[in-house]
Amino acid sequence: MADVKMIHGRPALIQELTWWPQNIPGTSLRSDSVQQILFSFYNGELYKISVNYDPSSTAGLTEGDMVKSISAKYGPATIVPPEIGSGVDTAYDTQQKPVASWEDGQYALKLVRSFFSDVFGLVVFSKWANAQAELAIAEAVKLDEQEGPKREAERRKKQTDDLEMARQKNQKSFRP
Repeated sequence: MADVKMIHGRPALIQELTWWPQNIPGTSLRSDSVQQILFSFYNGELYKISVNYDPSSTAGLTEGDMVKSISAKYGPATIVPPEIGSGVDTAYDTQQKPVASWEDGQYALKLVRSFFSDVFGLVVFSKWANAQAELAIAEAVKLDEQEGPKREAERRKKQTDDLEMARQKNQKSFRP
């Protein structure tokens, strides 16, 4: 899949694929309320699906309206109380706040809302795989921070070496 983006390559392979549903030819409006879907993979296995709803499809809907609509399909929700002092939950994108959840032993479905707009989203994930992916992502970030200066020095050295090789080649062949 050429459109899959590698987020981290170690200690585990974390990849993402973003999909935007297409408009149906001959129609001016999208028939679906989904704006985009982000598929997240842990070592090649799908572990999380993040759906962003089209703001025009949810305009005016309250959190209660969204919970009621989703509960009609998935059963009663657990309402997530607002966090005091912290707007960030590491289980979600830092730009989203949890609103409600539906869970069983293996999977979780979370209704989220953007901190910066009224855009709603739905995040569906395997609890086990999501926990493993989050640990791997945290370790990858730590490794990137530790290895960053060394990689930057190597990049600069290669750039300098490449420039010197080009210089030497051009010194031999350049004719004014």
